[in-house]
Amino acid sequence: MAKFLVQKSEPLNGEVYISGAKNAVLPLMAAAILCDEKCVMMDVPDLRDVEVMKDILTALGAKIDAPQTGTLEIEFPNITTNEADYELVRKMRASILVMGPLLAKTGRARVHMPGGCTIGARPIDLHLKGFEALGAQVIQKDNYVEAIAPEGGLVGESVYLDFPSVGATENIMMAAALAQGTTYIENAAEEPEIVDLANFLNKMGARIKGAGTDTIKIEGVKYMRGCSHTVIPDRIETGTFMLAGAITRGEILIRNVVPDHVKPIAAKLRECGVIVEMGDEGMYVVADRKPLTSTDIKTLPYPGFPTDIQSPFMSFLTTVEGSSTVIETVFENRFMHVAELNRMGANIKTEGNKALIRGGRGLEGAQVIATDLRAGAALVLAGLVAKGTTEISEIYHIERGYEHFVKKFKNLGANILRIDD
Repeated sequence: MAKFLVQKSEPLNGEVYISGAKNAVLPLMAAAILCDEKCVMMDVPDLRDVEVMKDILTALGAKIDAPQTGTLEIEFPNITTNEADYELVRKMRASILVMGPLLAKTGRARVHMPGGCTIGARPIDLHLKGFEALGAQVIQKDNYVEAIAPEGGLVGESVYLDFPSVGATENIMMAAALAQGTTYIENAAEEPEIVDLANFLNKMGARIKGAGTDTIKIEGVKYMRGCSHTVIPDRIETGTFMLAGAITRGEILIRNVVPDHVKPIAAKLRECGVIVEMGDEGMYVVADRKPLTSTDIKTLPYPGFPTDIQSPFMSFLTTVEGSSTVIETVFENRFMHVAELNRMGANIKTEGNKALIRGGRGLEGAQVIATDLRAGAALVLAGLVAKGTTEISEIYHIERGYEHFVKKFKNLGANILRIDD
């Protein structure tokens, strides 16, 4: 098993280019199922999750080419099966996203219960509620779920989501794109990835309005055409490097940033005393001008503070003077990194969905485990300022979501090494 060895580093300095967003490209790839022509995607990150989605689509009948680095061409000459392969689906939570477009395109979809990071239950009931509202019959078994469209195809309807689930919003939006009539998704997720998917679908001929608000209107069409699209920058990778600059008291330039996508992260860093400014070349993060102070964060659906940055931000808060409170409202099991940070000398106590951090303590290198994707990034950040060596195992989680992770950190001056044990 591969590991990261991270040693205390000098303040990070230099520039980093943000890759296309993992959480945007996966639904875009699934949406290609809806189209009879070739779809071209640019700025596609080189990630394990992308490879898994490529394998899932190939097994469904896709022809996929990569004519150059960062570009994917996806075409479905024929959809050869309505069932996503179990061995592939169990590797990745986002595999459920093929269900909506498969159902809309072929009238039937079967997907085994998906895998992924163990950060919470993340049930798919809202996805299924949406399919049923569009007229599908849903059959649930212990290890798979199947949806069958009525004989005349899916029919538009109003769907209210009990929680603004990103995945459910995406899946229902894709299913509704080819449904008869008009669909309204109320209490929809508002994340930038939703907007990116809607823009992609509209390029393909869909009629979608309201993406990025809590109500999305989808007028069904009969046919979707091919298109070209550039994936939005990864706001979670952006936030991770913002925190890397902050935790090491460095000064870095982050290129390929959409400032509005990281507003809550920038606001909280500024509260702590970090300088975050946009310039002509990108975002400047400067943390070496004055002592930094503590702040409190509470995760919320977009446009609130992102749950995916909660654990990296907690690593940063262990290094500033004062006490901080972190409240997690999105996932019930997203404090697994706390035990690992405490193993490194942090003073963090949790009670329910709340964590209290007493900052300003020096961290010590230790053997720790990346329990999930973002927890792994948090441990790397902690290792950059910890005395001695931090050995991080289970790094496949990290490599699911960050492109050229080690290379980008090394270019900023980080002491990080990937080894095969």
